[in-house]
Amino acid sequence: MTGTVKPAPNGLHAYAAVTAAYWAFMLSDGALRMLVLLHFNGLGFTPIQLAWLFLLYELAGIVTNLAAGWIAARFGLTSTLYAGLLLQIGALVALTALDPGWSVLASVAFVMAVQGASGVAKDLAKMSSKSAVKVLAPSGDGTLFRWVAALTGSKNAVKGLGFFLGAALLALAGFDAAVWGMAAVLTVILVAVALFMPDGLPTKDKAAKFTGWWSADPRITRLSLARMFLFGARDVWFVVGVPIYFQMVLSDGTPEGRRWAFFLIGGFLALWIIAYGAVQAAAPRILNAKGKPEAAIVAGAIRWAGLLVPIPFALAALAWTAGAPANWLSLSIVAGLLLFGFVFAINSAVHSYLILAFTSAERVTRDVGFYYMSNAAGRLVGTLLSGVSYQVGGLPLCLATAGIMAAASWISVRRLARAT
Repeated sequence: MTGTVKPAPNGLHAYAAVTAAYWAFMLSDGALRMLVLLHFNGLGFTPIQLAWLFLLYELAGIVTNLAAGWIAARFGLTSTLYAGLLLQIGALVALTALDPGWSVLASVAFVMAVQGASGVAKDLAKMSSKSAVKVLAPSGDGTLFRWVAALTGSKNAVKGLGFFLGAALLALAGFDAAVWGMAAVLTVILVAVALFMPDGLPTKDKAAKFTGWWSADPRITRLSLARMFLFGARDVWFVVGVPIYFQMVLSDGTPEGRRWAFFLIGGFLALWIIAYGAVQAAAPRILNAKGKPEAAIVAGAIRWAGLLVPIPFALAALAWTAGAPANWLSLSIVAGLLLFGFVFAINSAVHSYLILAFTSAERVTRDVGFYYMSNAAGRLVGTLLSGVSYQVGGLPLCLATAGIMAAASWISVRRLARAT
């Protein structure tokens, strides 16, 4: 990192403040995703149209992360964190201008643009928070893995609560009231964090140049490729396919039936994300990572990537065998996706540790930005394939596509061992 890091008895306090701001952001991010998905599905949007609503969000993440290293070095990590929160508030307020009388094309274009701004906000906040861990974590055996696992795991637990919050607010308060309420709360949190953020994060460096975003370290490029396919494997079923399947199964088409479906779908996705976050936070203990050399952690990453592959293929086979929605199939999908979440969380936690272990303090924002650019690219591909695969081949094709992406992630992470 080229900015100046203040010596820091306040390092732990800065880490806590960054974590609090990141929690607030991810709560609103999860809620906004559910609001948009369920609201527009209720308006009759097709799976492909719903996928389009999120594409610019993911595309914006790719562009933002490519420039994030320079942005953070040039303006400081606190500035990029505040900018992320401020942009999210603006995106929430902008959504209240949506007019139900607009055409489908106009509505999709408007929501895509707003979601694009939210995507920039998310990746500014994420890059700032993850880079801060590398800078603030004290040296010590396993400390970096524990700190990054705690930040990532708690963030996903909070985002899971956001999924349920978004569904509940839509059912109880309606779209506009929910969006205004979230914008107001996020504004209060932004002001509080800005007033009480202690020293300990890198400051701006006016001499920083927009160069060197592509790492020469093959470990980082190969890990980033594995990350892209890993998150594509999740978002193929997570963004559109499975939520729309469950809404079809659970809702009888009446207003009361739709509200009940909102609660159940939001509750399941919230449970999935919260459990995923808890497993991420516990990953250092699950893997007994303390004292293990880097090569052993990489070997573990390969094993866990391989364990993920058969799960979506098995679920796709069950859905194809059933041929139509059935109670036993829905229960099997829930159980299978919870197992997928456990294995996925271990993979994700190991990746998040390795990117910080591989990089240096001088390159941390650039390498983390490149890594999360790959993350956003995977989500972009997964989001598009989620709508297309579900509309073309229903739940079986959607889940089989997730299996193909998981296999590609496993192949990519196996190549990482050669560079370690």
